[in-house]
Amino acid sequence: MKIFQVDAFTEKPFRGNPAAVCILPSNPSVEWMQDVASEMNLAETAFLVSMNDGYNLRWFTPNSEVDLCGHATLASAHILWEKGYVQKDQEAKFYTKSGLLTAKFNTGYIQLNFPATPEEEAVAPEGLIDALNINPVYIGKNVFDYLVEVESEEIVKNIAPDFTKLMRIPMRGVIVTARAKEYDFVSRFFAPEIGVFEDPVTGSSHCCLGVYWKKKLGKSKFHAYQASKRGGALKVEVINERVLISGKAVTIMEGTLFY
Repeated sequence: MKIFQVDAFTEKPFRGNPAAVCILPSNPSVEWMQDVASEMNLAETAFLVSMNDGYNLRWFTPNSEVDLCGHATLASAHILWEKGYVQKDQEAKFYTKSGLLTAKFNTGYIQLNFPATPEEEAVAPEGLIDALNINPVYIGKNVFDYLVEVESEEIVKNIAPDFTKLMRIPMRGVIVTARAKEYDFVSRFFAPEIGVFEDPVTGSSHCCLGVYWKKKLGKSKFHAYQASKRGGALKVEVINERVLISGKAVTIMEGTLFY
């Protein structure tokens, strides 16, 4: 069974967000996929099984399955095209827990078509502000995460969460965001509850961020940057109930799974 490691949302090796992509001949057990994801010990491992008109796709962190993942989907599309499983002029189709997701190659970028996951204003749960040690401008919540806007990109870049406290927040993760100088907005994403203390570049969080900043800035196309240590750039476009997320990817490693 082929397995690859890809750095997503970057064109430079060892930047962006690493994901494993495992292409399988048939559907394995959940326990086996979780074991492989734990062995890979990356933010996400994607498992693909060929179907008539696309691929069944599931994503696992080192300790749990997730319902939506952007960077591992981008990594999967990159491998399908690069290794000839799908022709580059063809759309890649993924059947997932979040419905049908598609990817196409568009002027040098991989463009993902994802569902929008808008937030609504919310009261901060107990311990959130203390865990982040910030003064929020706004707090919202969607189906997956809390979204916290702060006053400046410097606050976003310098934030140092107390992960022990953050793990007590009953959500997948926390997005922290602000307006930026070079980009339309910056963000960081923390999800210790699912075994990812800080995700380097999170495609799925931009399904929320794109909608949020569209409301604030009155436009629908953005250049965004996730200001983690590895860092990564994304193009984001909101169209009705969908969000187009574009980025590049680099294959780092190719191997064979024996078990």
